[in-house]
Amino acid sequence: MNAMKLTELLLAELDREAIGIRKTLERIPEGKNDWKPHEKSMPLGYLATIVATIPAWLEMVVNMDELDIAPKDGPKFKPPDWKTRKELIEQFEASLKKGREVLKSTNDDRLLNTKWRLLNGGKVIMEQTRYEGVRDGVLNHMAHHRGQLTVYLRLNDEKVPAIYGPSADEGKG
Repeated sequence: MNAMKLTELLLAELDREAIGIRKTLERIPEGKNDWKPHEKSMPLGYLATIVATIPAWLEMVVNMDELDIAPKDGPKFKPPDWKTRKELIEQFEASLKKGREVLKSTNDDRLLNTKWRLLNGGKVIMEQTRYEGVRDGVLNHMAHHRGQLTVYLRLNDEKVPAIYGPSADEGKG
């Protein structure tokens, strides 16, 4: 029996997670991008954009050696705007396509044997293998923010999709 490549396993996981993301994004209420459940929370539109665009973050982790999330003299990250669910889902589909292409174009050696760093204002806050960056900084991060987004759905009286199992609004995922 041939062992699967790590890149193949990650692609399969990305594809499985994409199903839950798509179902969640399809329920995002329009016209509530500024809504947030608490003053310390992210606005709904910003959070939805993060969830929609996270698969494209694979490009940074796999192909860049480091990312400074708050460069001292550089521009700050500004997510793309959207007004309709259709625009949001188009962002997600483009992001997913890019993420899949990145995983297909790399190899296990690069993922396991080269490092990636995350900086904040020039200071290293994390250094890890690219594989760990893909798992922690992209896939796990994606599931985390999608979970937050499902709470936002509930608080806006929208139906929460079944993702890993049944939800109160629909049967099994």
